[in-house]
Amino acid sequence: MAEVVVVTDSCASIPAEMLHSLRIEWVPYYIHRGKEVLRDLVTARADEFYSWMRSATTLPTTAAPGPGDYLTMYEKLADRGVREIISVHMTSKGSAAYQAACSAKDMLIDRVPSLTIDVVDTLNVAMCHGWIVIEAARAAIRGLDRAEIMKRINAMIPRTRMIQTADTLRYLQMGGRIGKATQLLGSLLNIKPLIGMQDGIIVAVGKARSRERAYAEIARRVREAVGDLGKIKAAFVHVAALDEAQRLDEIVAREVICEEKVIAELSPALGVHSGPGTAGICYLEWPLW
Repeated sequence: MAEVVVVTDSCASIPAEMLHSLRIEWVPYYIHRGKEVLRDLVTARADEFYSWMRSATTLPTTAAPGPGDYLTMYEKLADRGVREIISVHMTSKGSAAYQAACSAKDMLIDRVPSLTIDVVDTLNVAMCHGWIVIEAARAAIRGLDRAEIMKRINAMIPRTRMIQTADTLRYLQMGGRIGKATQLLGSLLNIKPLIGMQDGIIVAVGKARSRERAYAEIARRVREAVGDLGKIKAAFVHVAALDEAQRLDEIVAREVICEEKVIAELSPALGVHSGPGTAGICYLEWPLW
């Protein structure tokens, strides 16, 4: 059976050990900081970058990999003898990665007609995007064919959800990624905003008077979504806030059963938009099949 290789990019924020063990290929985003051009998780390392960010007065800009970046990856895999690729990306409504990957696919297919590439728009971000990549890679390792893996991906997309909170929406606002959450901007004094995704766009899903109340509300919403007997695969994500992610883990664990859990720091190209102190959950309802 032909090898199916799963490709993604750095914004999936999948822990390095999982990328390696699941043989996931990835392409880094770009971060433009003044005259510097950094590559996400390559020359922009999370600890140094977030330490710098706390005192930054101007945010760097970020850019998705271009068609040439994905073309280079796909060509490398084709040269290795791979003939089936599934390329999985964050929401096309917040990044150009999906379109760039589609362009790269179109460039290569005429030259390598034996190569099949499926490009996926997850309509989500961070480890919601990451869970889809992880489960697709696991299915590929088990030997499932491309059609079955795509069937599973399509089942996962509507059943992955993110809720996160931060000390401020300043970073989202500065970076222009606030989406439909602008309604919270006028009422953020001593308020912890709750942010989610809906149809691929950042939305406000609530607010709380403290982190503890925000975490309790996140846990309540997760339980409400999956039901009393529901199970999830959970990634507790953070930006330079490991203790907060661990605290949220404890609170969510009282409400639902976590079949699998991961603590993951958002990559700099993603975390730059929410800022240090961010903590949240990206979860996948489980089982799906």
